[in-house]
Amino acid sequence: MMFAVAMTFIDQTIVSIAAPDIVSELGLSASGMQWVVNAYLLSLAAFFAVGGRLADLWGPRRVVVAGTLIFVVSSAMCGCVPDGDYALTWLVAFRATQGLGAALLFPAALAVVVAVFPIERRGRALALFFGLTGALTAVGPLLGGWLTTWTWRAIFWVNVPVAVVALILTALAHISDRRRDEPLDVKGALLIAVGMGTSVLGFQQAAAWGWDSAATWACIVGGLAVLYVFCRYELRTRHPLINLWVFRDRAFTVDSLVLFFAMLAFVPVFFFASVYAQVSLSASANQAALYLLYFFVGFAIASQWGGRILDKRGARPTLKIGCVVGAVGFALWAGKLTDLSMHDQWPYVALAGAGIGFILAPASTDAVNRAIDASYGEVTGITQTVRNYAASIGLAVFGTVLTHTMTDNVVDTLQKRGVPPDQVDSVAGDVTQSITGQADARTPTGDGPVATTMRDAMSSIRMDFAEANQWVFYGMAVALGIGYLCALRHPGGQAAGAEETPAQSPVHR
Repeated sequence: MMFAVAMTFIDQTIVSIAAPDIVSELGLSASGMQWVVNAYLLSLAAFFAVGGRLADLWGPRRVVVAGTLIFVVSSAMCGCVPDGDYALTWLVAFRATQGLGAALLFPAALAVVVAVFPIERRGRALALFFGLTGALTAVGPLLGGWLTTWTWRAIFWVNVPVAVVALILTALAHISDRRRDEPLDVKGALLIAVGMGTSVLGFQQAAAWGWDSAATWACIVGGLAVLYVFCRYELRTRHPLINLWVFRDRAFTVDSLVLFFAMLAFVPVFFFASVYAQVSLSASANQAALYLLYFFVGFAIASQWGGRILDKRGARPTLKIGCVVGAVGFALWAGKLTDLSMHDQWPYVALAGAGIGFILAPASTDAVNRAIDASYGEVTGITQTVRNYAASIGLAVFGTVLTHTMTDNVVDTLQKRGVPPDQVDSVAGDVTQSITGQADARTPTGDGPVATTMRDAMSSIRMDFAEANQWVFYGMAVALGIGYLCALRHPGGQAAGAEETPAQSPVHR
């Protein structure tokens, strides 16, 4: 099962490192590239609860196989995207179906792990499962940097042999299927998908529409309203998609909140840091991958340390430590971005990674162990939906912040260099949309005054991009600071680790 889910977590971040090459070959805009990254995460968040419920209803083995097949076919189609006007639509559509496959695969795989381990060994097994999958998220950029030297399409094609091996191992494992004779909550599935998709659309398009646009707020408020309706409906229906009554457990609620604020930073940091390295530091894809390796080292060490703390003292200490370490790490990292030196930044990159490492596996494990009156599939559906929805919001919000700040910075730079006022806004907007690769290789051509000024200003524009990213990384530090305030509310202690029981609601009782 760990082998099966490996490709789903790698794919959360592997696209980030290949972003400049994808943009260059397919002619995408910066916002379009963000949608290529975000479509996967958003689909994953929207359908994760469905995946958890289907694992209960149809049996985990069937859902693992179905999810793997959907994922690998979608991966192959992403690698075969044609050039031309339909490239963005093609890529976003199949990235979304990739997310659907992952949403089916992961909760079903977790249900298998829970079923085969007795309760006294389950905590250690889940800690390893969550720790490894979190680490694989950090491996994505490293693998992407290596594959991109051949072709960026290989980051999708590599999933094909992995999926084949996963299907063979699944067949050899002789997994038994336990099914429930209950209906699927189709109305709930539609409500959560529409609510999440619409709200993230508003955050994502705020850069293009503007924060003063009625369309922006209609999407955000409308999406959140649909999610509110979803929650009210789930509390009343006899067979809910998500058993929201698990939030009666304060520790579970705190675990979910801390995961939300941690994930605002965790997945987005790979996209923004890799593009920063290739733009402001003029790094190659492989060099950008090594830049992110520091984050992974800190993450891996802290994950193991956090697991030991969880076993001995419960989740509360490791959540508090992780949020503090992460907030300090991201803040110090942000302060060093304008030094334009990879060597000066690595201690703070590792510190930020360590903060996230202390949080992810312990919070996820503690939440699953508190699955009282609910199946592990349903509880995993909740926590993973929270994680992936937060990652989608983080990409959308921080992407909007980066776009606005970068545009303002470039406007100031070009005005100081004498670019006419009637041209400066459009030129700055074009720079912001196109600056997703190595800056030295993207200098404008031509003999006109604007092109000449732009060539002379490239070093300043690299610094403008670094300063714009500072706002993003400070925002990540703030998110973890809020996570610390939530962690203070954790009651502490060890989870009881209740055995799996049928989901209950007031209707059942």
